[in-house]
Amino acid sequence: YMSNNNGGSIINISSIYGMLSPDQSIYDYKRKNGQVFYKPISYSATKGALDLVSEAARMEVKEFGVTIVTIAPGDVATNIAAGRYHTPVFDNSAYKEKYQLNLDLMDSHVDRGMNPIKMAEKIYYIINLKQPKVHYRVGAFMEKFSILLKKILPSTRYEKLLMNHYKL
Repeated sequence: YMSNNNGGSIINISSIYGMLSPDQSIYDYKRKNGQVFYKPISYSATKGALDLVSEAARMEVKEFGVTIVTIAPGDVATNIAAGRYHTPVFDNSAYKEKYQLNLDLMDSHVDRGMNPIKMAEKIYYIINLKQPKVHYRVGAFMEKFSILLKKILPSTRYEKLLMNHYKL
């Protein structure tokens, strides 16, 4: 449709956590049949993949006047924590305490996250640009700064900082 109508814009919502992610071993999710799965890994991986797919698609459709942009928000103050599905953590799990501490930390980040209106304003701003950037990061200073730190610090040093933040 867009290629036949002088172009358009596609805005994909990614996540800062597609670039940053805590140690996934703290999540001990199990399905009813006992099969282990790691939902947080898939969340981070799919959000990171969305950035890359958007870049590739952007180059492919550019000649048709179609622009593809990703916006990666950090924590946003929504009711997402209230609706989050939790598989019970087994009492004998080595990660039970870490899981609860991290879950509480994530919930507090969401509770203190940015106002969703900021995301709406950023989307509105991008829609009205003639030549938007490929990626936008929206969130608290430290969330965006963490991306820079990951790029400039040695991997082991960055990992240590992240693990300290998540009390791992």
